[in-house]
Amino acid sequence: MKAADFFNAVTALPEAGIETVLAGRRPLILAPHPDDESLGCGGLIAASCEMGLAPIVAILTDGTKSHPGSSAFPPPRLRDVREAEALRAVKLLGLPAKNLLFLHYEDTKLPASGVGFAVAISRVLTLARDKKCTLLIAPWAYDPHCDHEAAAAIAAATNLPVLSYPVWGWLRDGNDDVAAPSGGFRLKIAPFMARKQAAIAAHASQYGDLIKDCPAGFRLPANLLEIFARPYEIFIA
Repeated sequence: MKAADFFNAVTALPEAGIETVLAGRRPLILAPHPDDESLGCGGLIAASCEMGLAPIVAILTDGTKSHPGSSAFPPPRLRDVREAEALRAVKLLGLPAKNLLFLHYEDTKLPASGVGFAVAISRVLTLARDKKCTLLIAPWAYDPHCDHEAAAAIAAATNLPVLSYPVWGWLRDGNDDVAAPSGGFRLKIAPFMARKQAAIAAHASQYGDLIKDCPAGFRLPANLLEIFARPYEIFIA
């Protein structure tokens, strides 16, 4: 299936409320980097908390490759900044701080094969068991970033039920080949849009104004932010 047809298909998925999407299951959200939880799942997090079924959010990597070579924000400081931003973001969504966990893989180094991959799968399964989560929410397998692809592979290898959310995949060329969706939901998040937008904005380091000594530093692109201003979120079965 071409990506353009995929986008048309998933944006036409049936509208659903949070009760239908979760079906009584507590979700474990896998975010490859700090900010993916707010971009792809901010509405779901807020809606889940509102209904009394607060998810667990696991941020897999430290996000320290966003500003390579910054002397003001070397990796240890940037990791602290990005963790603080994530904590502020999820609090704005209504998630208790204890429900946010950091797995501290190095940015761009989330394992997708070998012993490290097996260990990552085991860590996710243990976390799901300990936190009584019976649903994984993970990045779409066709998100064009190595950490997103690895996170999708880890989720798939657990054999737990998975719903996938696109982040960078929304910017794929329409002629790219991707797998057709087998189902999913268009989660209505209109009541939670203000919280979601505040949570996204809490990741200030990713807007290009906080870290000024890295010309090659990452900046969230406007066309991606426009996509995540829609009053729904897509979750693919």
